[in-house]
Amino acid sequence: MFEFEVIKKCKHTGARAGVLHTPHGDIKTPVFMPVGTRATVKALTPDQVEQTQAQILLANTYHLYLRPGEQLVKQAGGLHSFMHWNKPILTDSGGFQVFSLGDLRKITEEGVQFRSHIDGSAHLFTPENVMQIEQDLGADIIMAFDECAAHDKPYAYVKDSMERTMRWAERCQKAKTRQDQALFGIVQGGMFADLRRQSARTINAMGFPGHAIGGLSVGEEKSVMYEMLEVTTPLLDEHKPRYLMGVGSPDCLIEGTARGVDMFDCVLQSRTARMGTALTSRGKMNLRNAKYAADFSPIDPECDCYACRNFSRAYIRHLVTVGEILGATLLTIHNIRFSVSLMEQMREAILQGDYPAFREEKMRQMGYSCIDIGRDFALS
Repeated sequence: MFEFEVIKKCKHTGARAGVLHTPHGDIKTPVFMPVGTRATVKALTPDQVEQTQAQILLANTYHLYLRPGEQLVKQAGGLHSFMHWNKPILTDSGGFQVFSLGDLRKITEEGVQFRSHIDGSAHLFTPENVMQIEQDLGADIIMAFDECAAHDKPYAYVKDSMERTMRWAERCQKAKTRQDQALFGIVQGGMFADLRRQSARTINAMGFPGHAIGGLSVGEEKSVMYEMLEVTTPLLDEHKPRYLMGVGSPDCLIEGTARGVDMFDCVLQSRTARMGTALTSRGKMNLRNAKYAADFSPIDPECDCYACRNFSRAYIRHLVTVGEILGATLLTIHNIRFSVSLMEQMREAILQGDYPAFREEKMRQMGYSCIDIGRDFALS
């Protein structure tokens, strides 16, 4: 029902191509997962999302618990029926959102007491009730409840937080009862290499069918994030998928894959689209810029998405500047398709044995510089 196969590994980096089998279909990896926080990718219908060739969507437990409530989703037949999406779905545990509430939450060994950002009502998340909520939502892949410590927290705090997350992961395992869902454990440890290693070893030994890496891309330099990946992924079972949570800029997709990551998600694609920004093979493009007012070429001549096949930069800029909803829709379609296509190209380069050259050339085209992979990781 849930199985991961590694088809090909790059000989010079940690990149690998695989297939993840789920109850709602196979997923070719590496994969980018568009974010449908509230059971929708903003501005798109499910058909439009499917046309981008996205293989899997992410939804958020915290937001769906608050509105419309997991019981209503369960009554509808689960997320797949509720949102009319027949491919795989992954739900985050809501831990990141809860811990982003700051003064509105209190952490104890039992769980997290928090107040809704909507109406101030009081709630409690524990590993046990988060597992029940995620089981009621019915995604194919669900996340353990964890604490995401801020990147600037001191060592002692991060150590306590990480160790609590490990205890919560064990409680999540005990609470999960559905056999048609895969529960991923989450590695934490902040920006401290020894804590990352400790967490990775602990999570790996617990026998989860997949592993997530959390608490990165939360304000630290990208070089630090890559360093944390290099000390983490070699300690995770190579026969199980690795998911880097909340990361999805084009350069991070390429560099994260080079460090052994198989799955990514991010709101960047839809959020920047609503701001009038396109992700392209030559870097970011701000279509609010006046220089595109009479530019009748497609957003990206190398892109095969609906927006690039049918509309010009000038037209989409017009939509964006006058505030038409269609502008956000077309740019979201483009940004997601661009990211999905990038992953397809990466997978093909891995299969052909050309990933290092692909990485160098694609990063250069987009205006990024490759960050050297640590020698110890390269030898692992």
